[in-house]
Amino acid sequence: MEAVAIVTIVSLMQFLFFGMRAGGVRGRTGLKAPAMTGNEEFERVNRVHQNTLEQLVVFVPALWIYAHYVNPLWGAGIGSIYIIGRFIYSAAYTKEPSTRALGFTISYLPSAVMLVWSLIVVGMSYL
Repeated sequence: MEAVAIVTIVSLMQFLFFGMRAGGVRGRTGLKAPAMTGNEEFERVNRVHQNTLEQLVVFVPALWIYAHYVNPLWGAGIGSIYIIGRFIYSAAYTKEPSTRALGFTISYLPSAVMLVWSLIVVGMSYL
């Protein structure tokens, strides 16, 4: 389970990094809080940060459920794909939002796979 904890910690640190980047762009561009629009660069990095939060809500529980009921090392490996996907998503979205699909898919699929696989394993335990 240590590997799962490491993947969880790294994914949360990635989220914090994306947040610090959004805050840095806000400060550098002079966009005053609570404004969320008015600077395209900020809007892009902020959406990366917010979308990562939206994905974490599913990813973290999916990772831990999968690790507990299926396999922690496989969970850590699949979870690592999520982290890579988030970096690809971030790079694509900040450059050109219309190119974000690959990174989104790479970071979305691990959560979906772990949830479905966990449901099958847990559901089969009732048979």
